[in-house]
Amino acid sequence: MEISLDFDNSFAALPDGFYTRLAPTPVKAPRLLAFNAPLAKTLGIEGRDDAALAQIFSGNEVPDDAAPLAQLYAGHQFGNYTPQLGDGRAILLGEVIDRSGARRDIQLKGAGRTPYSRGGDGRAWLGPVLREYVVSEAMHALGIPTTRAMAAVATGEDIWRETALPGAVLTRVADSHLRVGHFEVFAHRGDTDALRQLTDYAIARHAPDASGPLDLLRAVTERQATLVAAWMSVGFIHGVMNTDNCTISGETIDYGPCAFMDDFHMGRVFSSIDSQGRYAFGNQPNILVWNMAQFATALIQQMDDREAAAAEATKIIHAMPGLIEAAWLKRFAAKIGIAAPRDGDYDLIQRLLDLMQRDGADFTNSFRALSEGDAEAQFTDRAAFADWSRDHRTRLADEDAPEALMRQSNPAIIPRNHRMEEMITAAVAGDMAPFERLMSALATPYTSTDPALETQPTPSEVVAATFCGT
Repeated sequence: MEISLDFDNSFAALPDGFYTRLAPTPVKAPRLLAFNAPLAKTLGIEGRDDAALAQIFSGNEVPDDAAPLAQLYAGHQFGNYTPQLGDGRAILLGEVIDRSGARRDIQLKGAGRTPYSRGGDGRAWLGPVLREYVVSEAMHALGIPTTRAMAAVATGEDIWRETALPGAVLTRVADSHLRVGHFEVFAHRGDTDALRQLTDYAIARHAPDASGPLDLLRAVTERQATLVAAWMSVGFIHGVMNTDNCTISGETIDYGPCAFMDDFHMGRVFSSIDSQGRYAFGNQPNILVWNMAQFATALIQQMDDREAAAAEATKIIHAMPGLIEAAWLKRFAAKIGIAAPRDGDYDLIQRLLDLMQRDGADFTNSFRALSEGDAEAQFTDRAAFADWSRDHRTRLADEDAPEALMRQSNPAIIPRNHRMEEMITAAVAGDMAPFERLMSALATPYTSTDPALETQPTPSEVVAATFCGT
């Protein structure tokens, strides 16, 4: 069966300085491990032929009208500027217009070396591919803007990551892969012509109502403020919030050392490379503001009156903490049954979080239990929780259907680290059943369908660190 993709490539129409054209590096023996048929259908991909899909989504066969390329960008990594990064192991096949009329990127991760690989092999091993597949689809089911996973293909080749590991390729779908780092590279080079072209492209694609760079900045800051609040409402820690991992579209991207918390702590860090806690759970709003300041700095380099532009951009950036707090309050108020937050609700939420942190309560299960009216068992300081609960019940007397709102706002299941590790270990051994079980349960996160996957880890199961996998 022939697999057809109807490409309509706009990024490839930009000048060559924005990317390097190259095809994926073929692999030895591609085999389809997972395929997101519902997502594929929205992109106009009908039917199912595993062998044909494996050839395309491993990079062995480049579809007609594709325009494969590796994008150029830079980025601040852990606060330090790296002047050239780019797609070091990813190839953008091209863009399609989905059935809703939206433009979507189709990208292969682990597709081989590019000019931006910086000495790497351009490949990915099976663990991070399945991890991103599961987490990105879980985030989508949770209602949080994210890149999507369409396929995972085993390459039939081992790659070396301290030891030999099975190789794989992930097919990622996104509204676009434009990042803050795309703008930084041209701003730092002083290439204002390229910066203007990129800004015009981003406005046309992601902010068609924007009248210029500052309107684009305003639109992106609003999206990102909403996004980080959504992350925090489900206990998600991105783990590597570098500017090259910060999208213009407002999607979550690059699920490397990410994690969902078990026991709650504002300072929780999982990423093995974040030794200073820069990207800790509670610091994510601050880092987002910092990232958007770098975006603003890049954008204003193209302005004729940079002093005036800087003044206006500063106002936009200074407004961000308020945007984030408002989005955070709306999310967390819903988690305790409050549809329209008012004065005093922030303190009520914070009291609960403080109690959860002192008791080491499980973030997801505590809020879920609150939805079901039996949260007391989640806390060791029962008296303190009882005091909070009395105030909570008093506040909910003014709300309509708070229980329904809490059930809609508090997932029963998240991709817990220990379950992810079990899934990866099984997949490496050739057993995809744990992957399929996780995917099934995570597809309906607000409905309890597999209670065994909802439990927090035992002490011996705790995963203390997560890794990039590159």
